[in-house]
Amino acid sequence: MDWKKLFPQFEPALIELIEKNAVARIFNGGDVIMRTGQYIKSTVLVLEGRIKIYRENNEGGEFLMYYLGPGDACAISMICAIQSQTSEIMAQAEEYTEVLMTPIQLMDDMMNKYKTWYQFVIQTYRSRFDELLTVVDNIAFRNMDERLEFYLKRHASKANKKFVELSHQQIADDLNSSREVISRLLKKMEQRKLVKLHRNMVELTLPV
Repeated sequence: MDWKKLFPQFEPALIELIEKNAVARIFNGGDVIMRTGQYIKSTVLVLEGRIKIYRENNEGGEFLMYYLGPGDACAISMICAIQSQTSEIMAQAEEYTEVLMTPIQLMDDMMNKYKTWYQFVIQTYRSRFDELLTVVDNIAFRNMDERLEFYLKRHASKANKKFVELSHQQIADDLNSSREVISRLLKKMEQRKLVKLHRNMVELTLPV
């Protein structure tokens, strides 16, 4: 894949620097890319696939924060890299995923010397912050059925398809709910002809 097409805003000198120093990595669905408490050694640019960013509590419960797709960057890895801090989130590949990893030692130079990288980092922070505000709004102001519908639309939109290839248990984990509650709400949505239920997959019939 020609990664430069995903980041057309990068200036030639920055592209040359990344090509000389970055390493391409491939992850399969379910692979953990970043763990809580891990020191970050590279910034992550997503070239292909989808990455789930979530928090995990001491009991193993998960709270979904947002997804990353092609052309996105992991804001948490940037922050941790700049401040030499450990990660406070988990990052997991949802499917076959390819990323470009650039050593953190280059971050200061990239921020100071390349305007396009500085602008990209600021835009990445803003995009992730907006997504987190949406998550907070959903938790604070929506019922579970509304949160579920929003979750399905968001997931499908990010993947650019109307099929959400997740089990009821996986959806429940992301929404910090139980499988029984999610299954009941999905059944109601199917009765309203908003979705069609398949084995380990939800097909959306509502606008995404």
